Amino acid sequence: MKALKNVKFTRKTAVFIIIAAAVLLAAIVLLCAGGGGLETAADRIEYLSSLGWEVDPSSESEREVVLPEMLDGVMQQYNELQKQQGFDLAPYAGRECRSYSYTITNYPSGEAGVIAQIFVCDGEVIAGDIHSAKMGGFMHALR
Repeated sequence: MKALKNVKFTRKTAVFIIIAAAVLLAAIVLLCAGGGGLETAADRIEYLSSLGWEVDPSSESEREVVLPEMLDGVMQQYNELQKQQGFDLAPYAGRECRSYSYTITNYPSGEAGVIAQIFVCDGEVIAGDIHSAKMGGFMHALR
């Protein structure tokens, strides 16, 4: 404590302390945000695998999606499906996210052309479904 009495806090020292604290805070945020995200194809494939789905990695399709401001009509129905599996698109309305689609290779019926689709925002899955690409196909939850 005696050593602190001899330290003079100048404007330069105060600026240095503020900058050091900001750098430390930024490092903590980056470290905390880095874990658990689905930033790579391997991460997304592993996520789908954890739900029991085997997919063809070469079939990955990626696109940018801007969710509508209002979730009504078909989007409201889609969000009801999402809520059944623990997701909710409402907090993401109007936001940009990424859609990733993969061909499923282990669908129980053996049907071909079944797609796993997940929506990712800030490295986290916010929605997803399994659907048939056939005319009059089906759609159900990921789980």
